[in-house]
Amino acid sequence: MIAVTTFKDKPVALFGLGGSGLATARALVAGGAKVIAWDDNPDSVAKATAEGIATADLRGIDWSVQAAFVLSPGVPLTHPKPHWSVDLARAAGVEIIGDVELFVRERRALAPDCPFIAITGTNGKSTTTALIAHILRSSGRDTQLGGNIGTAILTLDPPKSERYFVVECSSYQIDLAPTLNPTAGILLNLTPDHLDRHGTMQHYADIKERLVAGSRTAVIGVDDSFCALIADRVERAGVKVRRISKRVVVADGLYAEGSRIIEAHGGATSLLVDLDGIQTLKGSHNAQNAAAAIAACLAVGVSKDEIRAGLRSFPGLKHRMQPVGRRTQVVFVNDSKATNADAAAPALSSYDRIYWIAGGLPKEGGIVSLAPLFPRIVKAYLIGEAAPAFAATLGEAVPYEISGTLEKAVAHAAADAGADTTPSAVMLSPACASFDQFKNFEVRGDAFVGHVASLDGVTMLVDLD
Repeated sequence: MIAVTTFKDKPVALFGLGGSGLATARALVAGGAKVIAWDDNPDSVAKATAEGIATADLRGIDWSVQAAFVLSPGVPLTHPKPHWSVDLARAAGVEIIGDVELFVRERRALAPDCPFIAITGTNGKSTTTALIAHILRSSGRDTQLGGNIGTAILTLDPPKSERYFVVECSSYQIDLAPTLNPTAGILLNLTPDHLDRHGTMQHYADIKERLVAGSRTAVIGVDDSFCALIADRVERAGVKVRRISKRVVVADGLYAEGSRIIEAHGGATSLLVDLDGIQTLKGSHNAQNAAAAIAACLAVGVSKDEIRAGLRSFPGLKHRMQPVGRRTQVVFVNDSKATNADAAAPALSSYDRIYWIAGGLPKEGGIVSLAPLFPRIVKAYLIGEAAPAFAATLGEAVPYEISGTLEKAVAHAAADAGADTTPSAVMLSPACASFDQFKNFEVRGDAFVGHVASLDGVTMLVDLD
């Protein structure tokens, strides 16, 4: 745990006592802050109270004495309207911050030069975050991984010299981190997302820009217009910018030519690495993720040889285009995180012959947008509530069966792929939510891995939990 000492002996109001909120309250108390916490969920309040954290309805406290108001990222700050606790803090002129900001201040107080890489973007940030942490760890560096990727940032070990922090940041977290100042900040891309919480695309982009604007080195993907303009603005403001692209040649930065990552600087170019053969980094989207990871690792002093070794040994991010098993010429791929058509497209784009397991609780639009990728699909195995609608969309374009359950789909797809003389993939990329048959996409992915492991002759590429 990182005990937040920067608010020692000061009164701090906190709202939101879910997983990260409770971790934040614990960290503040451990650092000596006088915390008063609340949540709209009585069960969360009771849990905090049982741990000895002081709780009270924030509508009844003296806001004039609060040194800060710490808000959990999931609580609305601006849109669709501010939470009532935000209105109270603003009326009293109390600063509103979040857990990432508390980390930033603690780092500044304890070890301001310890390497800190922060990652954001609409798509790809979790894979990029995990890849950077893997490169650092595989090179023998003391590495802490957390943030939006699933580990609350204040549960990490405290900042110290030569300890590397790799932190995924959502737009919600950035909005609550006014002094965010990573050693290397990554902005991968921007497409419309979370507009219910940010109001407009421009406001969403402005929030994301703050992460790279405060960085010592800004690594920015320039394949969309919002990010390209941000790169120009940040550079004019005096920040060192490394542009990355999966589509175009950049003059100073890294770009992809197929699976090859090219470094450009001062008019000269050189091949950094070829991702061909690295199953966990297939596809143009992963070329962008790898380019960003490489640029950030170079910025914090990792050698090119160390980076290449880390790329080659990257096991992939669980449930995201994750190769989990192999049998002769067939690879089994867990892409359970693909809960809509747009999320399934990268995996379907990355393999030439696919035995596709799809379906679940359907999302609006179904799989119509995936039609250009249908020629890659040898056969589809449809499960869950979406099966009839997906079958209608596939029509005569793709052979299919309605398997019903994931277990049957895996067995039938594996048998068909095993009879294929051409290398192929049995892929779970559902393009649907999981809630009709599974608690969440993680449980669905784990079930897929279990079914693959039960097949005869499969060499598993992942450890079974």
